[in-house]
Amino acid sequence: MQPTFVLVHGAFANSFSFAPLQAELGLLGHRSVAVDLPGHGFAATYPGAYQAPQDLAGLACAPGAIKGVTLADNAAHLIGILERAKRNGPVILVSHSRGGVTATVAANRRPDLIDRIVYVSSWCPVDLDVSAYYAEPEMAAVDARGLASAMVGNPAELGLLRCNFRTADPGVLASFKAAFLADGTDEEFMVFLNTFQPDENLDAGTPDDRAQADSWGRIPRTYVRLSEDTSVPPAMQDRMIREGDALTPQNPYDVRTLTSSHLKWLVDPAPAARVLAEVAALLPSGS
Repeated sequence: MQPTFVLVHGAFANSFSFAPLQAELGLLGHRSVAVDLPGHGFAATYPGAYQAPQDLAGLACAPGAIKGVTLADNAAHLIGILERAKRNGPVILVSHSRGGVTATVAANRRPDLIDRIVYVSSWCPVDLDVSAYYAEPEMAAVDARGLASAMVGNPAELGLLRCNFRTADPGVLASFKAAFLADGTDEEFMVFLNTFQPDENLDAGTPDDRAQADSWGRIPRTYVRLSEDTSVPPAMQDRMIREGDALTPQNPYDVRTLTSSHLKWLVDPAPAARVLAEVAALLPSGS
């Protein structure tokens, strides 16, 4: 039976960013579903203070719908979609960036719903929590100043992370481009930046949410490395792979590499669609 690709976005993103990839997958004859995690997509909050002219003081205290959303909520939502997709045949779960944390929790809880799990430069914590990885040597070259300088409000008071992606500060915009889409044009970067939503949930998981050998570890898996990524550098991607392989050496990652920054594979998705089609061909006959 034809598999369904279930696509899970990263932080501050939504299902909209997968539209070009879904078009390429469809033209290759593959079915896909792009997920909006709780508080994302049309459930996101865009305060009036976020519009032009911006009111940064108002933006710093405006409530957001994603407040209180937990990683458990994300995983439960994703599992509901996986259950529906599984009725139609095999399921290939694909995650990007922070979406890997949600995908990993869902795989821990319901490995029976996933025929293969694919991480595209995404987080699959094994030895540490995601926040702890940021203090590791593999992340030393990551320049987080742009994102930090665009953060608005007090996360503890807002109950969420809020970033002003509509800033006109040229230094911050240059930092964003270097971090996310250095290999894209300025026009591509601005288009993608305007698909981001300002709010993200705070909960990035606990030790209980790391990959578990007896559930997650049973699922065949692929890691698609992005060789030009400066947000999740190749050294950290390779560490994710090593840790997963050490956890379940009998079920190692199938590793692929795309020449891409953190976002270029979504802007120019044909190579990624071909890789995913190759991954679909790995499913056992009759699965």
